[in-house]
Order: sequence, then C-alpha cells, then structure tokens
Amino acid sequence: MPVIASHSVVLNLSPAAAWDKLRDLSLAPYYVPGLTGCRFHPGPQEGLGASRRVFRKGGQWLDESVVHWQERQGFALMLHKGNAGAPLPFRQACFHYALQAEGEGTRITTSLHYHLRGGRLVERLLRGSFVKVVRQIAENLGAYYESGRTQNPDFIDPHLQGHTPTG
Repeated sequence: MPVIASHSVVLNLSPAAAWDKLRDLSLAPYYVPGLTGCRFHPGPQEGLGASRRVFRKGGQWLDESVVHWQERQGFALMLHKGNAGAPLPFRQACFHYALQAEGEGTRITTSLHYHLRGGRLVERLLRGSFVKVVRQIAENLGAYYESGRTQNPDFIDPHLQGHTPTG
C-alpha cells in the first residue's frame, strides 16, 4: 500500500479550460517549485506513453512518464531516472493530477503516491516535506492556470527572455 500525500484547490476555470492547460505536459516548470526546464523524450507528447525530462537547479534531472491517462479527467506520471527506477529516496513514486467539476469551477487534486527506501521510519520522517511540496504544486498550478504568470522563480519563461518587465 503506497503512502499518499494529496492536496486540492478549486480553480476559477471550467473543466474544459482546466483540462486544456493540464494536458500540456510542457507547462510543469511554470508551477513546480525548483524546475528550470522540460524536454520531451521521443514519442508522444501527451497521453499514455508520453515522457519528459524535467530539469532542476544545480543540473539535477528527473524523468516523468505517463502511465495512466483519462481524457478530460487526469493522468499519472511515474517518476524515474532513466532506466534506473525511482530516484532516491523513493522505491516507487507516481504523481497524479485529477480534475473534477465543482460549482462554476474545477477542483484539481495533486497527489504523490510513493514507497520510500528505508521503510516506515523514513516515511514518517519525510512525510511532512512531501505533503508540503504537493500542496505547493497544487497552489502554484492554480495560480498559474488562473493568471498565466509563472509561480516558479527558478524558471525563466523562454517567451519572455530578452524582454524587460514593464509596470
């Protein structure tokens, strides 16, 4: 049984508008803290089998491959380092995004399903940090989807490079 860290926010967007953004797997650096970029592996860029490499500060990277895709409802990404399996401290890790209509808007739930190396003691020690990261991703995603402005100070939008902010 995996451990699950989960958080949800209600977006001021219709389910169709939320899905149009969520299905674009290239947008993660705009809302995931610490990401500096993203590059797709050869093959599909959405749907089952799509896979990307996300880059973090300091030259670190992580691969994320779609292992479950439910059109207009969500998907799951398996986290791995190439063919070496899940990155430390994980034995297995999968990140889920789920959409559900709620009133005039849409509830998005982000969740990390994982098993850690080192067993239950390590899981108890690290649980709070995973809960915090999953919450931050959900809140950043909501703010980015509604405003169109990156919520990740580590990511430089390639569309804005060379432009100076005005205001």
